[in-house]
Amino acid sequence: MSYFSHLECSVPCSAARHDASVEQHLCPGCGMPLLASYDLQAARAWKKESLRGREATMWRYRELMPLFDGERPITLGEGWTPLIHAKRLGRGLGLERLFVKDESLNPTNSFKARGLAAAVTRAALLGANTLSVPSAGNAANAMAAYAAAAGIKAKVFMPKDVKVPFIRECELYGADVTLVDGLITDAGRIAAETGKPLGWYDVSTLKEPYRIEGKKTMAYELGEQLDWRFPDWIIYPTGGGTGMVGMWKAFAEMEAIGWKDPGRRPKMVSVQAEGCAPIVRAFEQGAERSEMFANARTVADGLRVPKAIGDFLVLRAVRESGGTAIAVSDRDMVADMRELGTLEGISAAPEGGASLTALKQLVARGVVAPSETVVLFNTGGALKYLDVLERR
Repeated sequence: MSYFSHLECSVPCSAARHDASVEQHLCPGCGMPLLASYDLQAARAWKKESLRGREATMWRYRELMPLFDGERPITLGEGWTPLIHAKRLGRGLGLERLFVKDESLNPTNSFKARGLAAAVTRAALLGANTLSVPSAGNAANAMAAYAAAAGIKAKVFMPKDVKVPFIRECELYGADVTLVDGLITDAGRIAAETGKPLGWYDVSTLKEPYRIEGKKTMAYELGEQLDWRFPDWIIYPTGGGTGMVGMWKAFAEMEAIGWKDPGRRPKMVSVQAEGCAPIVRAFEQGAERSEMFANARTVADGLRVPKAIGDFLVLRAVRESGGTAIAVSDRDMVADMRELGTLEGISAAPEGGASLTALKQLVARGVVAPSETVVLFNTGGALKYLDVLERR
């Protein structure tokens, strides 16, 4: 059965509760992101022992996914990615329990598959016939693939300097690709201006409620893969921030249904590039929201988000967890892509390298203790980024 109930404003505002059976994007009361909500009291009857023998995808948690009874997801087998005990890396850093959650093994080679599987599923069930997304690359690939699986038209808007493999993969899935001058924020503006009058369903980050629901399953998987003993630290590369927000939401859900002890949650570390670090700057300034980061640039396309709509939710998760936000250089993140590869055999995107770079900083400061459990997230694979390895 499903415990999916309604949508709630993330602020919340006076118009806090909304009907999930009809198309909803931002809160009509205040324009802020909406979040999927569940009957968590009733969900206490759902026991984690029931997971044994279920399919090895993120839909093994379908009771707390945005599906009503009888509905089926659009799936390509996303989720249940490996949690690798990085023993050689750990020894070099003096850490006994260092793990890498390798999201590169998802369909379309990144964690974006989780969010877009959930978003496209809900859009299809709501009757959408054309989907639109602005993207720096991986989200576009994932949306195009799931739109193809659903038989829905896909319209993709990307910065014109995006890497060619991202463009070609979108075309492989039959998507219509528009390249725009500027950054992902400019792509988002043009996508909205083009698609809104035509009735396209916008699956932009946090401009619809369901990408978070796919991303939150990473936290459920960590619990299950670590025998429900959650890590002390989660180190996560942050662009739009849905992964961070989704996992924080999942911890609250697991506490509410009795799958996790209340109170102690992992310390969340938001990692950004020095050339595009709006979350880090806001965290250091004690601000609740970030400012637009001027002249944003980095080799990690997924981190080149100069202003995230859900920045306040990311900052909330970092602060409430007792975590931190760290900016790293392009040079260091590329070097650590290589280290993940040479020491652990992991195909890491620059974003994954950035997580390792941030961990090294925390270890050097004495913030992370040798006995603590640390999970790094590698959010995508290296194959679309081979050019950065050639020139460094």
